[in-house]
Amino acid sequence: YLTDNTSPHEIRLAKEGYGHAIKGVKLYPAGATTNSDAGVTNLEKVYSVLEVMEEVGMPLQIHGEVVDDRVDVFDREKVFIERTLALLLLRFPKLRIVFEHVTTKEAVNFVLNTREGVVATITAHHLWHNRNALFKGGLQPDNYCLPVLKSEEHRLALIEAATSGDRKFFLGTDSAPHAVGKKYCAGGCAGCYSAPVALSVYAEVFERDGALQTLEDLKSFGRFMSLNGASFYGVPPSSKEILFSRGPWTVRDSYLFGGDKVTPFLAGQILQWDVGPQM
Repeated sequence: YLTDNTSPHEIRLAKEGYGHAIKGVKLYPAGATTNSDAGVTNLEKVYSVLEVMEEVGMPLQIHGEVVDDRVDVFDREKVFIERTLALLLLRFPKLRIVFEHVTTKEAVNFVLNTREGVVATITAHHLWHNRNALFKGGLQPDNYCLPVLKSEEHRLALIEAATSGDRKFFLGTDSAPHAVGKKYCAGGCAGCYSAPVALSVYAEVFERDGALQTLEDLKSFGRFMSLNGASFYGVPPSSKEILFSRGPWTVRDSYLFGGDKVTPFLAGQILQWDVGPQM
C-alpha cells in the first residue's frame, strides 16, 4: 500500500526481504475508492520510491482514477490516463505497471498501444454488467463499485481484450466483501463481492463470446485466467487444476460476515458454469 510516507528503503526490503512474498505495490490516489484515504495525495511525493521500484523491477499496481469533483465520475479513468498515467510512463520508462481493473475502451487501447511492461487486469463484474445494472429495478448497491460500471461500448471493449489472448490482459477480481450494514446505507461502500462467482462468470462470458477453448489448449481462456498474470509477476503457474462443470446453479443470497452478512455478486441468479474443487 503506497502512501506519501513510504520510503525507498521499504521497497528494497519488499523486493529482497520478507521471504520474497511481496510482488507489487498498490497505488490508490487518496480518496479514490473505499479504504483509500491513506493513499497518495501527490505523485511527486513518491517519485523517489518509484525510482527504486523501477530500478529493482517491483511492479506498481494502479487504481487509475483522478480524484477531482470537476471530472464526471464516468470519465475519471480516461482523465487519469491523460493527466497522470501517460506522464508517469514518460518519467519512468522502465517502471513495470499493472493498470488494475480497467473499465474503459480508452484504457484498453492505451495498454495495447503503449510500451512493454504495462499490463491490465479486468474484473468479472465489469465484463458482466454495464452501468444500466446500477439502476435496473431501482438503485442496486450490490453493483456499485469503483471504478464505476461504464456504458455498453466499454464493456464490449473489455470483453474483446479479455478474450483476445493478448498477454497484456489477465484476471483480477477486485472482490470486495462489504457487510450489508455498510453497503445498504447512505454513503454505502463501493465494491462487488465477486469471489464466490468470479470464475464461473469469466467462463460464461468467454463462452458467450465463442472464446472458451479447452483448458488443455491454454489458449485465450486459460491464458487470461492462469498464465498471463503469473508470467508478468515472474512466478510459476500453479500445478493444481480447477474442475469446471457445465450446468446451471443458483448463487447464494448471502454469506455470514462476522455479526453481519455479505451479499455476493449476482445473488439469487443462475449461472451456467460451476467450479469444483482444486485437483
